[in-house]
Amino acid sequence: MSSETSLILFKPDAIGKNLVGTVLARFQAAGFIIRGIKMMLLSDEILAEHYSHIADKPFFPAVRSFMQETPVIALALEGENVIAAIRDLLGPTDSMVAPEGTIRGDFGFKDADAKMRNVCHASDSVEAAQDELKRFFKDGEIFAY
Repeated sequence: MSSETSLILFKPDAIGKNLVGTVLARFQAAGFIIRGIKMMLLSDEILAEHYSHIADKPFFPAVRSFMQETPVIALALEGENVIAAIRDLLGPTDSMVAPEGTIRGDFGFKDADAKMRNVCHASDSVEAAQDELKRFFKDGEIFAY
């Protein structure tokens, strides 16, 4: 086992449905430690970088528009094998197939046209987490104690 730090983004649907505290409590109950947290508006530039793998797709403007509906909350969470553990807690990206008891199964939109409305983004690998944490947190904004 190894200690890792992952990025979580509470998406506009989590903000709009007032789910941040409920979901954060699940992460903390799993034993993860908050190392950084902040609310921010996402610029076109940061979204183009974060979603560079789909920025050329015809649906990207809808993703960008959704991610700019409200501020998001960026969270740096640390724990043993936290990346895989968080992804298990969240459930599949598609909330329509996420089982009950997972965050997306319990709180995600159950609408085939709203797949991006799935409560949170989470890093999918150690390398992605390192890149994403640098994208959303400046030096000195992630704390060790």
